[in-house]
Amino acid sequence: MLSFSKYHGTGNDFVMINNLEGKIKLTSKQILFLCDRNFGVGADGVILIEPSVNAAFLMNYYNSDGSQSFCGNGSRCAVHYAHSLGIAASDMTFEAIDGVHQAVFSQDQVRIKMGDTGLPLVEKDGYFIHTGSPHIVVYKTDLQVVSVVDEGKAIRHSARWKAEGTNVNFVLREADHLTVRTYERGVENETLSCGTGVTAVALVDAFLNGGEARNIQTLGGRLELSFKRTEEGFESIWMSGPAKKVFDGNMNIEV
Repeated sequence: MLSFSKYHGTGNDFVMINNLEGKIKLTSKQILFLCDRNFGVGADGVILIEPSVNAAFLMNYYNSDGSQSFCGNGSRCAVHYAHSLGIAASDMTFEAIDGVHQAVFSQDQVRIKMGDTGLPLVEKDGYFIHTGSPHIVVYKTDLQVVSVVDEGKAIRHSARWKAEGTNVNFVLREADHLTVRTYERGVENETLSCGTGVTAVALVDAFLNGGEARNIQTLGGRLELSFKRTEEGFESIWMSGPAKKVFDGNMNIEV
């Protein structure tokens, strides 16, 4: 029987598992089962909180298809969960697949420092930038008429991106914020929010239009980004937003 907690960060939802004793080893089939919205818990990904020699904890993240990457919203949820376990202070560091990150926890608000990144590249499909996960940013004049799944899938599985895969973000510039809808690789569907995606959108928009901060509206809520531009790219990238616990549970995952 597996004990878990369900969390979400602006609608991007995760199954959180305490694996500090290192006894839990999940197969890809078990991850698929946990993330299944009909037969399992239902989630965009699974996160195991594990020991780290370099930080307060290690966030071991799996997409719903069993693949691994860095996850921005998942990181914010992991920070909230680790704090509730009593293994992390309000001001902490955590380790992820791409290295050690700083984080600040305050009630249900979590601020995390993303990794430095280079400047966006102009591609046929849009602007490419790697913010812990690969992202294509495509500007649109109306997000209501965009078929996010169809257009996103076509780009993600195109000859240019099929090998590694890429997330695809469709963005609309508005008066005081950017509105984003995202197709996520690994989930292979539209998600309500994507942390590395909103980071990619903020940096691409700053590359094109200047500035050192952006407010991003996703289907699941709003996130705030701040950053510094350098000659090589961007640094001091911080993402802030809510992370909330939904419920605790236990489940048999012998599949």
